[in-house]
Amino acid sequence: MALIETVNIGQRYGGQDVLEDVSLDIEAGEAFALIGPTGAGKTTLLRLLDLLEKPAAGSIRFDGRDVTANKSLRLEARRRMSFVLQKPVVFNMSVYDNVACGLKWRKQKEPVVRQRVNQALELAGMAQYAKRNARTLSGGETQRVAIARALAIAPQVLFLDEPTANLDPVSTAKIEEVLAHIIGEGKTTVVMATHNMSQGQRLAGRIGVIMNGRLLQLGSPGDIFSTPGNKEVAEFVGVDNILSGVIVNRDEELVTIDVNGALIQAISDYPIGAEVHVLIRPEDVTLALQKDNSSARNTFEGSIARTFLIGALVRVEVACGFPLFAVVTKRSAEDLNLAVNKKIYATFKATAVHIIKRWN
Repeated sequence: MALIETVNIGQRYGGQDVLEDVSLDIEAGEAFALIGPTGAGKTTLLRLLDLLEKPAAGSIRFDGRDVTANKSLRLEARRRMSFVLQKPVVFNMSVYDNVACGLKWRKQKEPVVRQRVNQALELAGMAQYAKRNARTLSGGETQRVAIARALAIAPQVLFLDEPTANLDPVSTAKIEEVLAHIIGEGKTTVVMATHNMSQGQRLAGRIGVIMNGRLLQLGSPGDIFSTPGNKEVAEFVGVDNILSGVIVNRDEELVTIDVNGALIQAISDYPIGAEVHVLIRPEDVTLALQKDNSSARNTFEGSIARTFLIGALVRVEVACGFPLFAVVTKRSAEDLNLAVNKKIYATFKATAVHIIKRWN
């Protein structure tokens, strides 16, 4: 039985639908991430799951009980949850006293408060700041205090809204280290919203993609990033090669897709005549100066249309009857002496091609 379950929930603000028909379940001890662009509805869904708001439609179950409208059940469930805001508020007092707030409000005895606070500070890497005024901390340190404060009450579920938004890389790494430790223990269910796809991929065991108020896909990080379920998800997770085509032949599971006259082979169960999108991740495309005899089913001769420097990588656009993007290291780009208009061979395996139904 799922710890949290939603059935067709929706939310409206000012007569406008901001969340529609969302059904999902989250298991106890699971690390679950909601990813999507800014304004997609991630925070609204978190607030509904944390029972801070009632849905305009649908129902929410917590630990097997419907808590959608029952005030006492909602309060009981909320006492088993903690929520860390994107921009957490800290009080004008010591770090220790900030972390102790929730426990004192629950009238816990001083020995329990002291033990829980010290444990939470140690876990968050903030023990040495216990006597510091929380208002004097950096953004990353403030976020870790907020996480420690949330953990001190020993919640069954920890919700985090964009836990590293607007933080520098060092602070982000420290917070991710804290979260990875919490997740690794498996005692606390962690549900986070983030627009940082890599963060969701690193920390979560399962991901939900939310766009325009709708939950478009649920699955493991491998499912989401390697086999996106539709074009919107594919574009969001960085599949740059999204080509429209028609399946013109099949030999058992091996199909041939006509893309503007070019023939691409892939593995699919779609029938001949199906209009599809062909998805190929740029990192699965290999570039060479000469045509080789590899086992890859797809090799296209073309010329380099553009190159883009992205950190330690070079993104290359190849014109080969259709635009095809590849990603290579700077060293590889130098070895190949890549330049605009240079002749190049682009190769990728049939197993690297993902086929989805075409949305017009």
